[in-house]
Amino acid sequence: MDIGIHFMNFDLAGGPERLRTHARDTAQAAEAAGCTMFTCMDHYFQMEMFTRAEDPMLEGYTTLGYVAGLTEKMTLGLLVTGVSYRRPGLLAKIVTTLDVLSGGRAMLGIGAAWYEREHVGLGVPFGPIAERLERLEETLQICLQMWSENDGPYEGKHYQLAETLNVPQALTKPHPPILIGGGGERKLLRLVAKYADMNNLFSTSPEEVRHKLDVLARHCEEVGRDRAEIHNTTIARVGPDTDLDDFVATMKGYAALGMEHVQVSLLTDEPAQCVESTIAKLVPRLAEL
Repeated sequence: MDIGIHFMNFDLAGGPERLRTHARDTAQAAEAAGCTMFTCMDHYFQMEMFTRAEDPMLEGYTTLGYVAGLTEKMTLGLLVTGVSYRRPGLLAKIVTTLDVLSGGRAMLGIGAAWYEREHVGLGVPFGPIAERLERLEETLQICLQMWSENDGPYEGKHYQLAETLNVPQALTKPHPPILIGGGGERKLLRLVAKYADMNNLFSTSPEEVRHKLDVLARHCEEVGRDRAEIHNTTIARVGPDTDLDDFVATMKGYAALGMEHVQVSLLTDEPAQCVESTIAKLVPRLAEL
């Protein structure tokens, strides 16, 4: 099992003046430790389920562009892009730019979006879940078209593009990998089966994750997709006081189900130090699972 860093907490030691230092030091420490992926969230406000909406939050793709210039190996993406936050053509262009400037390390992590408060707060339309899932599928289709030789029009229910011109193209071939986050069984996991290279499921319990993976396998069979083409990823939280033996034992259970990667959120105000003291110890242990 591989491990990566999910850089989601910006209420860090030293305040806003040190955020650039924290992002740099954490990313470089993660790469030195052998982490394979570095992700940020895609939010305007901090999540209330984590702390307070009023706490610091940086824009995700800008942060990744900064990190791209400071690292050489890790895959870079958002976990996950909210489909409602950017028009699809612009999103494809942003991810393509990140891929080119990072030397072919971009990933499109995407989901249906859910945080209504930040939408309403900053005036971004927030439709019902059925509409957001329709927009998610159209966005995936548009991105894939823009990452192909077809630069013609796109006509969808929600989006109409006169031309899908995208120059330069992404360095990653055939396109930056697509990760779809979420476990909705009827619609979302079917989109994973149709379009994604990776899924991302919460590590709620081995029983629930096993069930979600079984549902995904059925969707793959229905759409004619080889289930083995889709990599399984999950997310967890680690801090300086985490019992590493317990964490490894938990991840061993998920690895037995087919989980191949875990993105770890760091519960500390000194994330680079946590990477060096804790995550570096987990990398070789998880690699054995």
